[in-house]
Amino acid sequence: MMAKNKRVPTKPPRQWGVIGLWTTVGLATVLIIGYAAFASWRGARPWNDRLTGLAGVTDYASTNPAWLTSAHKSGPLTYEVTPSVGGSHNSSWQNCAGDVYDAPIAAEHATHSLEHGAVWVTYRPDLPADQVARLAEHVRGVDFMFMSPHDNLDAAISLQAWGYRLTVDDAADEQIRDFIGAARMKAGPEQGAPCPGGITATGTTPRDLNPQGS
Repeated sequence: MMAKNKRVPTKPPRQWGVIGLWTTVGLATVLIIGYAAFASWRGARPWNDRLTGLAGVTDYASTNPAWLTSAHKSGPLTYEVTPSVGGSHNSSWQNCAGDVYDAPIAAEHATHSLEHGAVWVTYRPDLPADQVARLAEHVRGVDFMFMSPHDNLDAAISLQAWGYRLTVDDAADEQIRDFIGAARMKAGPEQGAPCPGGITATGTTPRDLNPQGS
């Protein structure tokens, strides 16, 4: 009498597609959570730490705080660095409500704008037009921002806030956005002071139009 063949139990095939899907979902979730945590940490850092963390930034607020006086003085003034990053200035500020100037402006008025918390974007007059246009996208129509060409720069592009300077060679450099995001409306000692109502004329000779100005 022949023995009956016993059926050997077999394991169901692994559903590799489902496993792969859930592995991918899990990794994506970890990455999203990690990026969100990093972005939150980065945004929570003090603004001056964010500035000094940029490779192209010079921190005069820490190294030369004595330069950053706030007295109002008439007429032409001499600054320790060019473009100015702070110090005594004329009583009238340069209009800094998203103004894009097509000629150099007086440092004495621009410095007063920095005191109000504005960021001053400067560039060499021979910077290509497409680069100038790209810079203007950061400035035009944005309060506490202003921009002008500047003679004798030691870099193609230089951004100034009260006590800080960023130099870069290309308008596409992401440090420009980061510098503005950290410094605008934060670096100046007179935060909340206005940007409209200032000097709108170009020219490097200061105009003392409002001796009693703020």
